[in-house]
Amino acid sequence: MLKAESLLACMALAGGLLAAGPGHRAVGAQAPAAPQAAPPARAPLETFDTKRPAKLDIVEATGQYRVQEQLVGISFPNDAVGTTRAITGTFVINPDGSIGSQSKLTVDLRTLGSDQEMRDNYVRSRTLETGKFPFLEFVPSRVEGLAVPLPSPPQAQALGFQLIGDMTLHGVTRPASWTVVAMLRGSTVAGRATTTVQFSDFNMTKPSVAVLLSAADKIQLEVEFKCLRSVL
Repeated sequence: MLKAESLLACMALAGGLLAAGPGHRAVGAQAPAAPQAAPPARAPLETFDTKRPAKLDIVEATGQYRVQEQLVGISFPNDAVGTTRAITGTFVINPDGSIGSQSKLTVDLRTLGSDQEMRDNYVRSRTLETGKFPFLEFVPSRVEGLAVPLPSPPQAQALGFQLIGDMTLHGVTRPASWTVVAMLRGSTVAGRATTTVQFSDFNMTKPSVAVLLSAADKIQLEVEFKCLRSVL
């Protein structure tokens, strides 16, 4: 049996806990975890009136050419790659899918550079002849595989389509088709466009320098772009 002193001590402790109320925490007990703040809500993506023409202005872009070449003394092929960021352009897509007359892409070929100065000098002076033909220009005439009107969803959406038109290079204008893969996100459209041409298509001379044994006939052109969308 408990002694009288022990029974009185237990009764005193119980009384103290009751008097302290439900907010009292016993010594050694773990404090309840503080509630975590909810993550901030994301701002909704900007949407556009799809009944009006969509205008896409290039704000950032990197273009490059890629040609497979065989260097002297090396047993495997190598890709020659030249790049430039001197690219401007605007594309207008009407609600019915037709292309607006303001649409044009321009690349300043005088700024192309690779990892070989000797190659760059030959490409600029002999292949592209940038002194006479400083720009590559592409004027689109139609689009294939793109849902029209250009969607303006409240969330990001992937796009894939063909952009077809006329490309002028080295003083020659020929039909060209670019394969475009892009992500549409509010007012931003970003992605990559690629096409393949041959030197002979545009009357260009293939590079021929001391360290180069041969070069392929095909040139792969690529443009990585970021466009800002608005409406007309």
